[in-house]
Amino acid sequence: MLTCDTLIRHARVADGTGGPPEVLDVALRGGHIEAVGTSLRFEAARLIEAEGLELSPGFIDVHTHDDTSVIDSPLMLPKLSQGVTTVIVGNCGISVSPVRLKGAPPDPMNLLGSAEAFRYPSFGAYVEALEAARPSVNVGALTGHTSLRYNHMDRLDRGATDGEIEAMRTELRDALSCGALGLSSGLAYLSAHSGTAEELHALAEPLTAAGAIYATHMRTEGDAILDAMQEAFSVGRAADSPVIISHLKCAGIANWGRSNEVLEALELARRTQPVGCDCYPYAASSTTLDLRQVDERVEISITWSAPHPEAAGQSLAVIARGWELSQLEAARRLQPAGAIYHSMAEEDMRRILAHPATMIGSDGLPHDPRPHPRLWGTFPRVLGRYCREQKVLSLAEAIHKMTHLPATRFGLAKRGLVREGYYADLVLLDAERIADKATYEDPTRASEGIERVWVNGVLAYTSKGATGARAGQFVGRSKRSWTD
Repeated sequence: MLTCDTLIRHARVADGTGGPPEVLDVALRGGHIEAVGTSLRFEAARLIEAEGLELSPGFIDVHTHDDTSVIDSPLMLPKLSQGVTTVIVGNCGISVSPVRLKGAPPDPMNLLGSAEAFRYPSFGAYVEALEAARPSVNVGALTGHTSLRYNHMDRLDRGATDGEIEAMRTELRDALSCGALGLSSGLAYLSAHSGTAEELHALAEPLTAAGAIYATHMRTEGDAILDAMQEAFSVGRAADSPVIISHLKCAGIANWGRSNEVLEALELARRTQPVGCDCYPYAASSTTLDLRQVDERVEISITWSAPHPEAAGQSLAVIARGWELSQLEAARRLQPAGAIYHSMAEEDMRRILAHPATMIGSDGLPHDPRPHPRLWGTFPRVLGRYCREQKVLSLAEAIHKMTHLPATRFGLAKRGLVREGYYADLVLLDAERIADKATYEDPTRASEGIERVWVNGVLAYTSKGATGARAGQFVGRSKRSWTD
């Protein structure tokens, strides 16, 4: 009789394609899926009876800031407990490599940790550290525009010179040769806002030959969002590179209700070039405390503050009243700091979430003492709240957005499907019970309904918690087959 490491029997397999689930058996051997079918006959070291449970590919969190966490906290419980088996780091223009610090990390690079965290002067050094740490999840990495600017410019409040751009391109080519997935930008932040469209077009040139992607936290997600989208699309066209708009949203009260026109612009671009986006299932964002985003009509809570650590978890409005200051003045006193902004409309978020071009990304900030609940709750929230309860998506559609769709867009070979020969990144879950438990008041609670998680064939998590086995790998770029 044929042998395997693990045989999962009678699971409802949602294979990642978006098609209806089928009751099947799945055999795992040597880190891969050995067979998929009905009534498989294998002698297995471990037998899992999965009747009544859903088996899907492991979830791919396409938008994370886990750059340092995967090395310094390699158990990665916030992600494993959601069924995430692969994280994409280096988003929003801030990657932990390649970086050569000259002092304290500037905003928003400080979201990734203190100066001690930036110890990877080259992308290759980061890959070596990942392989040594062997985190519980797989890791794919983008190279950040802001990080490259920091390495080669004396100050970040201006555009780059031709010489500086060429130095950045050389470093980007090196990262791509080591398996980087592409280039990310964070143009909304002051550290990159002075970078011109011409700078980005020139810097993105190496993406063409590499077949790599351009992911962008656009110049604005507010009033001028349509102009910002056109700028992003133009970079992709110039580099013949697919474009991913990070955490697509309509930010600010004045922009509530604009998701239809935003998605129309996305659809128009998709007719002539590969374009997609990601989003998280919450109507609140989180990043550093930006004075430009302080609006007394918007609820803002502080997640951390360097000069006032006691402010973490408090409302900016309450802090301002206690200090007898305006919210803007209080925010200035709190800086550098982080914040959660309740500045989005639920209806807009739901519409973007449901769009076929949208992937799921948590955008969680693991170094925040009081993080946004998306760090722990994103994927079960989609499957529980927005699939089972509100019917915004079917379970199969949501799983496609979390698995096969990102695997093909980012060029992650043999991941994202339950298929023979693919890596055995798998999630066994209870679709009737799955639910996020992290809240704004209690943001670090594990979700319910995730029964088992395998990473490269190794059981990494059960409903009782992490097993301690760590089998994650660095996932470099391979041939991409862009699909929607």
